[in-house]
Amino acid sequence: MATKTKTSAIRSSIIILVSLFLFIGVILSTRFRRAPFDINSILTDKTPTVSLHPQKKLQIQLNCTNGNLTNTCPASYYPLKFTNQNPSNSSSPTCPDYFRWIYDDLWPWRETGVTKAMVMSGKNKADFRLVIVDGRAYVETYRESFQSRDTFTLWGILQMLRRYPGKIPDLDLMFDCGDNTVTKTKSYRLPNAPAPPPLFRYCGNNASLDIVFPDWSFWGWVEINIKPWETLSKELKKANEKLKWSKREPYAYWKGNPYVSRTRMDMLKCNVSEKQEWNARIYKQDWIKEQKQGFKQSNLASQCKHRYKIYVEGNTWSVSEKYILACDSVTLLVKPDYYDFYSRGLMPLKHYWPVNNNDKCRSIKHAVHWGNTHQKEAQEIGKAANDFLQEQLKMDYVYDYMFHLLSEYAKLLKYKPAIPKKAIELCSEVMACPAEGVIKKFMEESMVKGPSDAIPCNIPPPFSPADVHSLLVTKEKLIEQVESWEQQYWNKNK
Repeated sequence: MATKTKTSAIRSSIIILVSLFLFIGVILSTRFRRAPFDINSILTDKTPTVSLHPQKKLQIQLNCTNGNLTNTCPASYYPLKFTNQNPSNSSSPTCPDYFRWIYDDLWPWRETGVTKAMVMSGKNKADFRLVIVDGRAYVETYRESFQSRDTFTLWGILQMLRRYPGKIPDLDLMFDCGDNTVTKTKSYRLPNAPAPPPLFRYCGNNASLDIVFPDWSFWGWVEINIKPWETLSKELKKANEKLKWSKREPYAYWKGNPYVSRTRMDMLKCNVSEKQEWNARIYKQDWIKEQKQGFKQSNLASQCKHRYKIYVEGNTWSVSEKYILACDSVTLLVKPDYYDFYSRGLMPLKHYWPVNNNDKCRSIKHAVHWGNTHQKEAQEIGKAANDFLQEQLKMDYVYDYMFHLLSEYAKLLKYKPAIPKKAIELCSEVMACPAEGVIKKFMEESMVKGPSDAIPCNIPPPFSPADVHSLLVTKEKLIEQVESWEQQYWNKNK
């Protein structure tokens, strides 16, 4: 009897164990049907890792299906939206400090916003109207601009759209490719004055409200054979490495067209002569002659042979400033009246040596003397300027400046932009496919190959009024310091 009871107990235990295993098996079977089993999920932690082999960067080729005669944009010539495929590049650096001036340039419309009437009021001063809708660009041309300024400005904007497809909000703006500022501050200060037109251009000054935008030469200046900035900046860097500062000619160098401004004509008298040595070597540039000779004497990368290079404005600002600053020489900057989008980030005695506009020759002579007797400090100024140009004005930041400026401007619009009836759609194909010669070469050279694998830099906060005041006072004090040194020098050398 005892044996039967023991046998029954064993059978019951076996049945219970079998049932338990079957129950566990059902649970595990159900789980594994929902998700494939991976032993690594048990043996390793769940922390996501970044692939050592990121996805290949997307490139968008020109679609010239009709040879070089295409006049229409492909239906989807770049994606309207693009997601970064490389998580390692998902963070972005802080933009250079000069980006903060974007807020100041848009300050006049901070309270009113920008209405369509305001935009259209700038039509008679604009070369073209640019409208971006759903990431595509449309242009209405009002008048022919000087040389190829409008062409390469628009080309640059299209490259920015290729770099950040679908990221630019809808917008509507007027652009003037001329030199002179036209939106004068004094015209809009009166109580009953109309709102100023938000007009984009390449430069500004303290007496105007024009919105400053990167100039065309960043994508090449065809008429005088100046290459796109991305190419030229690398050539300048190589040239700097070949000829060290201490081995360069110990004089101040300038070469250009003096006939575009009084201040340049005035500087001609600072050239060396039989009667006077101002430590300057000034050369007139005959562009017509240079063009006939194939621009053999105007290679900017071969003009970094002097310890000092002079920057002096032309009709207004001059695109030559970046080429001079990137020479690793000490830039002798004749006090300017105008600024472009990045030059407000430069500091006297850090990035350049200020030159008195009303006493150029004596100011230049003293600057060269100071540099030759303070070579370590002089080289530091030249290096700081070159570093600024190579690091803070690389094309990545030029495109990011455009991105942030246009994005902040679009936020101010009080209406939904629409495609103008007379506008034509622009894309890289419409511009580059029918192009020929140097124009086509520069476009191909400066073309953005595809969406960026990094997001735009983070724009710093706006300047406060106290920040601006402090910055301007600091600059003025540094300039006054140099003027004091000059006065002491000339008192000893009468």
